[in-house]
Amino acid sequence: MTPSPRAIADYPPIVVLFGGPSAEHDVSIVSGSAIAAALRSASLDVRLVLIDLDGGWWWLPTDHVRGDREPAAYDDPIALGADGPLAIGTALDRLAAGDRPPVVFIALHGPFGEDGVVQGLFEAVNVPYTGAGVAASALGMDKALFKRLARGLGLPVVEWREVTAIRWQTDRDGVLAELDAFAAAGPDARLMIKPARLGSSVGMAIAHVRAERAPALDEAFRFDTLVLAEEYLPRPRELEVAILGNEGQALEQYGPGEVIPGHEFYDYAAKYTPGLSETAARAELEPVQRALVLKLARDAYRAIGAEGFARVDFLVSGERVFISEINTIPGFTPISLFPRMAMAGGYDFAGVCRHIVDLALDRHAARISHRLTPGDLPR
Repeated sequence: MTPSPRAIADYPPIVVLFGGPSAEHDVSIVSGSAIAAALRSASLDVRLVLIDLDGGWWWLPTDHVRGDREPAAYDDPIALGADGPLAIGTALDRLAAGDRPPVVFIALHGPFGEDGVVQGLFEAVNVPYTGAGVAASALGMDKALFKRLARGLGLPVVEWREVTAIRWQTDRDGVLAELDAFAAAGPDARLMIKPARLGSSVGMAIAHVRAERAPALDEAFRFDTLVLAEEYLPRPRELEVAILGNEGQALEQYGPGEVIPGHEFYDYAAKYTPGLSETAARAELEPVQRALVLKLARDAYRAIGAEGFARVDFLVSGERVFISEINTIPGFTPISLFPRMAMAGGYDFAGVCRHIVDLALDRHAARISHRLTPGDLPR
C-alpha cells in the first residue's frame, strides 16, 4: 500500500462525475456516490456532477448526499436541487474556470465515460482526471480490439467471432451458418453472445443451442453495433485482479479475487442483486497459477497503456487461464471486488479512492511538464 504523498490542503477540489448516457447509468450512480462519500470522509472538498441519460450535466448541491435514495431518484435532478442541465461545452468551461481547476474522478461506466470520449474532453481543456487516458480507455472498452491486441501479443484469450449490425441485418442466415461452424469446431456447442462495447454484463446471454443464437444476437444488438460470439467454457472459475499505478511505476496488484455467480454466468442480476452471488477478495490458487494470473494482469494493463487503476478479469478452466477483459473504470458498489481486493491488501475504502486521485494528479503534473511553449516550436 502506498501512503498518500499529499496533505489535505494540497488537493484541488474534486468533482465526482457519475450517471452518464449509457445502460450502466444506475450502476454509476451507486459507484459515484460511494466514492464521493469516501473522499469526503477523508476531509477532501468534493462536489458531485451528474450526467443524465440525455447527456445534460447537472451540478448537485455542495452538501448533497445520496443516502438511501434509489438510483432512479436521479432521473429528476431538479427535484434534488441540481443546477442544470448544462451542455457539454458550458460544463467544460465551468470545470476549467478559475486558477485551480478540479480533478475529476470519473465514475462513469460504459460508453461515453469508459471508452475515451469524456477523457478526450478533459484533455482538450487541460483538466486532470482519474484513470486511463483516451487510447487505453478505448482499447479497454472495445472487447474486440482488446482481444485482437492480446492475441497479437501472445496473451491467452477465448476464441471468438465478431458480427457487425450491418452484416446481421443483411445476411442473418450467413451469420448463423458461420456460428454453426464456429461452435462445431469448439469444445462446447454453447456460445457466449455479448455487445463488444458495454459492461456490467448488459446484453449478454448464453446461446445453448442454435435456436437461441438469433434471439441472443438481437438482444446484444440493442446495445451496440458490434457483437462478439465467444466459445463457452463450461463452469469456469471467474477471477479478478485489481491494479493501481501509472506508467513507469511499479504496479500495485491485489487479488486475485474470485466470483461464484448465483446464475449460470455472472450476468447483471448476479452482479448487482445482494446475496445472489458469492465473492472472495483472495481466491484459493496454487502458487504457480496465482503468479501466472498476476503476470497476465500486468501484461494486459501495460499492453493497453492503462494508468491509474483497472481490473483485469480471467476465466480459468482446469489448468488453462484466459484473460476475459480489462475494465478501466471498475465498479465501486458495496459488492464490487476492486475496492475489496485493495482493502484486503491494506487500504481502507477512502484510501483507495484517495490514491486514485493522487495518481491522476501525478500523471497530470508529468504531462504539464512536457507541454510545448512557443519557444519549443521549430522555426
